[in-house]
Amino acid sequence: MARVPIHDIDSAPEASKEALERQSKRVGKTINIFGAMAHSPAVMGLYDAAEELLGERSNLDRRTREAIHLTIANVNQCDYCQAAYTGSAKAQGFSEEQTVQIRKGAVDEDDKLTALLALARELAEHKGEVADDTWQAALDAGWSDVELLDAYADVVRTVLTNWFNHLVGTELDLPAAPALD
Repeated sequence: MARVPIHDIDSAPEASKEALERQSKRVGKTINIFGAMAHSPAVMGLYDAAEELLGERSNLDRRTREAIHLTIANVNQCDYCQAAYTGSAKAQGFSEEQTVQIRKGAVDEDDKLTALLALARELAEHKGEVADDTWQAALDAGWSDVELLDAYADVVRTVLTNWFNHLVGTELDLPAAPALD
């Protein structure tokens, strides 16, 4: 059961409405996480600013960013975000099987993406610590150091959503992510 009200655009606090409208439009509807975030204009604004900034300035494309989001949602065992990011990853061209692979940590036939996701997973699992060989493996796979920092930013942005869902108990209003074998 959710701990806070789930707002729609009409019921949201005035200071949350613009950000809620923008994020609802981006995903095609007001999903429960956004409706719950809107209860706090600070939280809604923080998420909106992070998403907008990364969308404008990240050197990573949307497809790669969605793979990072899905990886971190798995690390943080956030069922809501695994469902949401599975849908987003599929919208970016990943197959359902690839979304499962991403959650497990390796994408068949994509060593470059797998190296980046290994770095993202290690960041989340070890609270920002990454071994030198993990960093170097991502560089050797073809990622730049700037792209690795941008991946870090997406990890942080995803932790925000994962922990928010854990905190407020966001109810799933999306198709569940497929089970892992």
